[in-house]
Amino acid sequence: MKLDPRTWFKNSSSENQATNKFYEQFYKMLGGYYTSYDPNRVTYIDKGYNINPTVYSVVSQKSRKSSSVPYCVRKIEDKAEHSKLKMFQRATGNDLTIQQKVKKIFLESKAYEDKGDMPFPMEKPNPTQTWVEVIELYNTFMDTTGNFYLYMFAPTEGMNAGQPIEVYVLPSQYTEIVLKNNSVDVKSMENPISHYLVIVGGSCVEFEQENVIHVKLPNPNFSSNGEHLYGQAPLAAALRNIQSSNTAIDLNNKTLKSGGAYGMIHGKQTPLNPDQAKQVKDRLVEMSVDESNLAKITAVTHEMGFTRLSLTTAEMQPFEYLNYDQKQICNVLGWDDKLLNNDAGSNYGAYLETVRKKVITDTIMPSLKLLANALNDEFLPRFKGYENTELIFDASELPEMQTDMKELVSWLNDVLDRGVINRAEYRMAINYANTELPIMQEYTVAQNTIRLEDALNDDFTIE
Repeated sequence: MKLDPRTWFKNSSSENQATNKFYEQFYKMLGGYYTSYDPNRVTYIDKGYNINPTVYSVVSQKSRKSSSVPYCVRKIEDKAEHSKLKMFQRATGNDLTIQQKVKKIFLESKAYEDKGDMPFPMEKPNPTQTWVEVIELYNTFMDTTGNFYLYMFAPTEGMNAGQPIEVYVLPSQYTEIVLKNNSVDVKSMENPISHYLVIVGGSCVEFEQENVIHVKLPNPNFSSNGEHLYGQAPLAAALRNIQSSNTAIDLNNKTLKSGGAYGMIHGKQTPLNPDQAKQVKDRLVEMSVDESNLAKITAVTHEMGFTRLSLTTAEMQPFEYLNYDQKQICNVLGWDDKLLNNDAGSNYGAYLETVRKKVITDTIMPSLKLLANALNDEFLPRFKGYENTELIFDASELPEMQTDMKELVSWLNDVLDRGVINRAEYRMAINYANTELPIMQEYTVAQNTIRLEDALNDDFTIE
């Protein structure tokens, strides 16, 4: 009989309980206190997403694509087959061959109930938002801060106690984690988090730990102040590139406003007297406002020259630096700079289709999987009738992920003719409606399209 370690902790006497070394190291001295987090988390949004065109373009493209991925809720029928399906998905990822796609369909037919998809338990998250907005905010906060907090508002009493009636996205840049009071019990296995605090301006609101879903990216920065309780912000690694990009844009604007390189007008042989210098400056100012004022510029008796004191925009090559920063920002966000409408994009042609598919399989879907796992563990089980169900994001319907039907049908015809699959499974593989006709369950071979059993017993002697 396999023992549940939590049961052992609860039933053992205090003197015999083992000490949780991890809790002792990282939580014992933090009870009742705020935990600390990346101090630049507001900067990633204010100086990154809000004003940096590269950060905004990448994050918004990812967010819109994430919200376009179809999702559904399905009831798990066979846990063993479901486990096989999960292992298969982990091994193959989201970029499947035709054979793997067919195998996935067969595994899903065994793992889930064949009663169609269940409706999502909440049609709308709250009166002011849609689920599309929630998913886009999820992607935005994960890209900028590495954390996503979803507050579930639920009644505490009555027959629907604990069942969410509304959900809200909390601003992750202002959310703090607070541990339980009186130090964390190092001889327990309970959740050390007491609650979450959202601090905006002078207001502070507490959200119960059991009503907040926290999704976070892996964070290797462990510390005694609880930093490891938060996710690692992807933009932390690109902060200097964001600053460099913003500086380059600012300097370029200043250069354009100046009308050219900075310099100084002077007399070549003898210096201009104050009246002459003022007259030249006044006429240049007038000229910059109205070119007709060129006629008002008077001549001077001294030979004059111009000495440039700064580099021109062409000499500084700010766009080379901007391109470098753009690539680095795209790299940390798992995106491809070829999708940002840059000048070289037209040279890639059909290759862009491969790039679009790659960012879906390697970036969009793994991120949505994190969200699905959190909702499957902490959201769906709160609704009656949704026990043992699973939220699934399915990218197979996206244009970039479409299977070559000619190639699929060719492969299916081959295995059908060899008696590997039957016609019902054939229909399943091409997403046709299931049929209950017994004849469609028969395995046949190409020879006169007869049953496999008859083919094995027939010596095919010609009379």
